[in-house]
Amino acid sequence: MDRDSYLDPLARLVEPGERVLAYAQAEVGGGVTPPPPPAPATTGAPDRVTVTSVLLNLLLPLATWERGDRLVDLVGWGIAGRGASGSAASRLHEAVSPARPDGKLRHTVLAVTDRRLLACVTGPVKLLSGAADDERSLAGTRVAWAASRAEVASARVGWHRLNPKRLRIDFTDGSWLAFTVPIAESGAPLRGLAAALGD
Repeated sequence: MDRDSYLDPLARLVEPGERVLAYAQAEVGGGVTPPPPPAPATTGAPDRVTVTSVLLNLLLPLATWERGDRLVDLVGWGIAGRGASGSAASRLHEAVSPARPDGKLRHTVLAVTDRRLLACVTGPVKLLSGAADDERSLAGTRVAWAASRAEVASARVGWHRLNPKRLRIDFTDGSWLAFTVPIAESGAPLRGLAAALGD
């Protein structure tokens, strides 16, 4: 999908008088992320990290255990975010990485306006899509999460392992979350987001 095709959906989603300064399609970086926000009260004891669950995660990748998955992500990818459950990074990650019961792929588009940081999610995307499919996906774009510019402490693009294009957004509550683009794509949109957040 062409990067410029996001201009119209973003213009439709912002408030009257709000200007879009920068935007980029990006996904949450690989690795350990902040825990999800607290769920409504549930019963039962939390699961414990065991050697068995980690080994089973490695041997049977389709069978998952949350704590084992986190350890495998930490070793394989590193850390993609920090923060307490319910922090800004935790809520942002939950908003752009929800469970997908329909099994359909959606793109994440980050946008910086003169008032807010927006995380938008497109409608379902097809792997081999035509112009009509792209239009339907863009028409389904919605704001999944938003924060005022005052909640963002800083943003920068830098190296992480072999990827030189990782955007790290730090929030004033001390939490942070990283976003990346594929290695073959330009990092200019991410640098534009970081610059717009720094202004």
